[in-house]
Amino acid sequence: MKNINNLKESENIIKYRVTSKGLSVKKVLLDNLGISTRLFRKLSKNKLIFLNNKKVKPGQLTNKGDTITIIMKDEDQNIKPQNIPLDIIYEDYDLLILNKQPYMVVYPTKSHKDNTIANGIAYYFNQKGINKKIRFVNRLDMNTSGILVVAKNSFGHQQMSRQFENNIVEKKYITIVKGRLKKEKGLINKPIGIDDDNPIRRKVKDEGKEAVTKYKVIEKYKDASLVEVKIETGRTHQIRVHLSSIGHPIIGDTLYNEETELIKRQALHSYSLKFKIPRTGKQKEVIAKIPNDMKRLIKLLK
Repeated sequence: MKNINNLKESENIIKYRVTSKGLSVKKVLLDNLGISTRLFRKLSKNKLIFLNNKKVKPGQLTNKGDTITIIMKDEDQNIKPQNIPLDIIYEDYDLLILNKQPYMVVYPTKSHKDNTIANGIAYYFNQKGINKKIRFVNRLDMNTSGILVVAKNSFGHQQMSRQFENNIVEKKYITIVKGRLKKEKGLINKPIGIDDDNPIRRKVKDEGKEAVTKYKVIEKYKDASLVEVKIETGRTHQIRVHLSSIGHPIIGDTLYNEETELIKRQALHSYSLKFKIPRTGKQKEVIAKIPNDMKRLIKLLK
């Protein structure tokens, strides 16, 4: 590839300045930048790693101040682009973080072939000239709102996926539950597994997987509570199951509670995410504003 020196950082181009002496290119990329072994092998095989603008072998030693450049090729996108408004709360070369509105399906399925978040992202990528596949790092149920993390390239995806898997990220939710919690703070440590009577549901069961949820009451109403929830594990329906298990199911949750005229979905919103920015390792927190239907619910309960 010609004119490496003129390439600027982008979704395709990552430049890393070496901060110490005597490490191999491979060690710098794996240990310092945090690239996975799998991605490194792919980049090395396709000769997409450069040291000071020249092609390099993985074992070559580096000096402090050297620049390593890695290139990620363009990719074909197979999602139909549709001009759907996106509430973008953070964006850099590797990540696109959205505040997902309720009732929106994240990815096309047989029953929802279009008008999904993915269709809107495909349109946004086309408009911005981002020739990459859409890689969701996390998912939210159709009726759960809040923070949705999308990677713009394979580097961003493996970096953020690893943070989620290793519980490096800190996820907080806001929810409105039935009843007034007696304790202002609490920890629910109960294993969760599939409900044998209904495979769509989950339930607390001894043979389930470990699940840990922390909660803090923000405000109490006549027969409801506004609660901040922090999850330390990521089990399916974890918050919904755990809160229901202590007698305080989420209002509007028809799977673990009952229908209500006050809100048409479970009152659950992913509002805060703390993570490390993939290229710099710096700590970052993003906040997703509470949607209008939950604001209305709070007013009604007051």
